[in-house]
Amino acid sequence: MLQSINPTSTAAWTKLREHFEQMKFIQMQDLFKEDASRGSSFNIQFEEFLFDYSKNKITKETLSYLLQLGEEVQLKQAIEALFTGDKINKTENRAVLHTALRDFTQASPIKVDGVNILEEIQETRAHIEHFVTEVVEGRYLSSSGQPFTDVVNIGIGGSDLGPKMVVHGLENYRNHLNTHFISNIDDDYLYAVLNKLNPATTLVLIVSKTFTTQETVLNADKVVQWLTASIGQENLSQHLIGVTAEVERAVAYGIDRAAIFPMWDYIGGRFSLWSSVGLSIALAIGYPNFEQLLKGAHKMDQHFRNAPFENNIPVICALLSVWYNNFYGYQTEAVVPYSQFLEKFPAHLQQMIMESNGKDKNRLGNQLTYETGTLIWGEVGVSAQHAFFQLFHQGTKVVPVDFIGFVNPFAQEDTNHTILMSNFFGQTEALLNGKEATREQEDEDPLIQNFREFAGNKPSNTLLIDKLTPESLGALVALYEHKTFVQGVIWNIYSFDQFGVEYGKVLAKNIQGEIISNNVLKHDSSTAFLLNYYLRNRSL
Repeated sequence: MLQSINPTSTAAWTKLREHFEQMKFIQMQDLFKEDASRGSSFNIQFEEFLFDYSKNKITKETLSYLLQLGEEVQLKQAIEALFTGDKINKTENRAVLHTALRDFTQASPIKVDGVNILEEIQETRAHIEHFVTEVVEGRYLSSSGQPFTDVVNIGIGGSDLGPKMVVHGLENYRNHLNTHFISNIDDDYLYAVLNKLNPATTLVLIVSKTFTTQETVLNADKVVQWLTASIGQENLSQHLIGVTAEVERAVAYGIDRAAIFPMWDYIGGRFSLWSSVGLSIALAIGYPNFEQLLKGAHKMDQHFRNAPFENNIPVICALLSVWYNNFYGYQTEAVVPYSQFLEKFPAHLQQMIMESNGKDKNRLGNQLTYETGTLIWGEVGVSAQHAFFQLFHQGTKVVPVDFIGFVNPFAQEDTNHTILMSNFFGQTEALLNGKEATREQEDEDPLIQNFREFAGNKPSNTLLIDKLTPESLGALVALYEHKTFVQGVIWNIYSFDQFGVEYGKVLAKNIQGEIISNNVLKHDSSTAFLLNYYLRNRSL
């Protein structure tokens, strides 16, 4: 059980508010001048990770107050509650145990409603390993007697974003299977994917906890029609796999009971890639690599659970975020990975962080009087530099940035990687130090010099990782999961429900009936106008 502790009522919050008055005009360049060892002292090394947070608007005094805040909101107790199976998702009366999915030690049982869940997790892992091995090695055959060549994953939200991000991120570990993801209810895109595939060698994963998710069921129906037209109804089940908590619904849909992989209430969608939801990952990179992904996440779990807060990467990340969000008023954070393979990583973090902490009620159900939920966005470097870094360097808004880079490339040829990482380091230095106005040419208008000035003093974190591997990617994702959790604990909110996702969908069902009947009912004047315009001008 998470206690309801208003962070603004703690002694640490008061100290931070007073301390901010001293810090709000601080120049980070001066902090580096005052402390020659700052660059080497404000960092944490863990396994193949180096986390540098020296380029932030903090001093050792700031850090002490932030760490005190963690203590006063009972963060240590909250972390133990997370790992041991307490029902910390109180609004849905559920435990939150994605960490158990990557625990291979089974050192002590984790019980939910009296059942040791580690046993069912191990059984499911063994099922995944057997199935994936059979498909990848060509023994699990399609109805045509041929090995499968393509896998289509149909899901939405956590059943799509996380797996898609990992499959793309681990491109260098991919096997011969082509993996495709369908989430949006967009027929143009769906048929663009299907038109490239051979139904006779296509395996379809339908991923939905309830097996009633509208978008997933609609897309599944279209794909099943496409399959049936080619291979026949009698052969359909050999091409369908279900991932769901509702086995009977999946069976009624036409999926063999033996081809259904479980989902559990104690796993939230945005934290589910480690479960059967990650079946598409395991098929794409092979089970041994999938297991390394889980083991990497487990290493970060152990770091998060056991490291002192001052040497704890997820905790420090979260405390810095709270410092900027609640004291400086910086409401947005950017994540910029310097690897093209991680181009989908910011989108995964958007769901993970914004769906978790985009809440306006505290744990007692009362309206909050302080900010929560940072806005998350990003793109891969160097592309991001040519898109939005202009705003970082010379804009009027301050955006704290997480830079993620890899020391060693996968490829042996190093020239481009050297240039890539030179940009990586150059951008963090430029954001810190800025640049004085200079004249580029002798006869240049002095006024133009002003436009070449960079104020600097823009905060950033630097995360250097040895190499992009299944293990390091697992640890990286887990790092941000735990950062998200710590933010929620400090802000005194429940981070594991998502009621805001559903309301618009409820209204959409009513509007769908109005569109079908060509009869707009009572709405606000804007929505009514838009619906009538749509109905007058559509050609279908």
